[in-house]
Amino acid sequence: MFLALFVLFWALLCYMFGMNFFKKLGKFIKYLLVVYKLPGPERVAVFGNMWQIWCKPEEVFKQLRLWSKEHGPVYIVSVTYLFPGVNIAEAEAFEKVAGTIKNIKKAPVYNFLKLWLGQGLLRSTGDKWHTRRKILTPAFHFSILQQFVTIFNTQTNRFVNVLKQETDKEWTNVVPLVSQFTLCTISDTSMGTPLNLESENDKNYVSAIYQVGKIVYYRLTRPWTYCNTLFYKFFPTGYKEKELVKTLHDFTDNIIAKRMEYFEKFEVSEDDSYNYSKSKKMAFLDLLINAKLTDGSIDDQGIKDEVNTFLFEGHDTIATSLGFILMLLANHRNYQDQIFQEIITVLEDCVENPEVKHLNELKFLERCIKEGLRLYPSIPMIARVMEENTEVNGYILPRNAPVHIHIFDIHRNEKHWPDPEKFDPDRFLPENCVNRHPFSFVPFSAGPRNCIGQRFAYLELKAVLCGIIRNFILEPVDTQETIQLVPDIVLRTENEILKVKFSLRST
Repeated sequence: MFLALFVLFWALLCYMFGMNFFKKLGKFIKYLLVVYKLPGPERVAVFGNMWQIWCKPEEVFKQLRLWSKEHGPVYIVSVTYLFPGVNIAEAEAFEKVAGTIKNIKKAPVYNFLKLWLGQGLLRSTGDKWHTRRKILTPAFHFSILQQFVTIFNTQTNRFVNVLKQETDKEWTNVVPLVSQFTLCTISDTSMGTPLNLESENDKNYVSAIYQVGKIVYYRLTRPWTYCNTLFYKFFPTGYKEKELVKTLHDFTDNIIAKRMEYFEKFEVSEDDSYNYSKSKKMAFLDLLINAKLTDGSIDDQGIKDEVNTFLFEGHDTIATSLGFILMLLANHRNYQDQIFQEIITVLEDCVENPEVKHLNELKFLERCIKEGLRLYPSIPMIARVMEENTEVNGYILPRNAPVHIHIFDIHRNEKHWPDPEKFDPDRFLPENCVNRHPFSFVPFSAGPRNCIGQRFAYLELKAVLCGIIRNFILEPVDTQETIQLVPDIVLRTENEILKVKFSLRST
């Protein structure tokens, strides 16, 4: 009797499992049939478009741009037939996908960052994302940013001294220099920990970020590495990433430990953390620690995840933007001269230590920055998952479909940007922005999941560019035509090289 019941139990279990399996399989087949109604490049049986992206990174970047023009603005690219991805390269389509709170879930590609960034604001979703966003929003309040400008100026003056040592060279690779500047700045402001410029740990941190970015791209084009458990257990590249992530985590753990020691020693209250002084300048990290100690809305792991996320986003993306803007200005001496005259006129007696009110008045510099961000957005592509069936450009994007939004292509869409390859700051004159689609310029994303630190980024870029243009004339070496762009987490050039010649400006 017992044996009969046992056999019956397992028979029912297998039946239920089988029914569930075939039910899910049927749904998946229906999903594929809907997705494959979208246009896209020619695919090879089983392998999809995978064979077309197994080439040099710079060639892949060009291929993605070509597909966008030929098949966009809404199309699919598949890494094998089982992994089709919807792609969007138009402002109107982007708004339908990201303009609602419903579609805030990040696509599976962000799982490749889980080991490094955990459930930080970049990857989290649902209640956790809402809670973390609420905790961190005050860290970028205008009153906090006003005080950070003092640090921006200090770091800018240091950076200017570094660049003065480059003036006797035929050209300078600005990539490592701007990265060092932005890392020092984000650490000294939001984390409150000045860095040792000669420290190997600081240099290793930046190098590790570059290498992790390459691994993310490697995995994106190889579906057999998509499973994190298998990748980190059986693949040599997975072993390498774990070593790199340990370097990244050791760096941020050290910053958190220093702040925790200080925080506990001085017992900074939640109200105090909104104020600024030489001993209390860490709005971002203060808010996280306060949240842990006051209501427990975040734990130690959550603090680590957010610090890892913001150290990466707050230094690497701004460094990328600064590097490309320097290259663009080097190729447009007339714009440099206009910026210089604006600085002298607006700043007058405070050229070395401008305040927020002065930086806000530098309208032409702001237009140059925005045009640089249009041409070279630091994050060229973001991704979401559809939470519900949505019609876009006459096609149905089914629920659970991963959608890749190509900001790089949206910013060069001729529908909104005539002569899109041209560097023209006057595109951002008020009269030229009036009728422009709000999702056509999205260097910090858009919708509910837009970048929380964009005001921080604009102020930092203005402060450092003031110092650079006031002291140097930038001369062209690399141009828009000569640089080779490669796919990565952030927009990068081949071999991380971007050349500019610096000459001292005569007083």
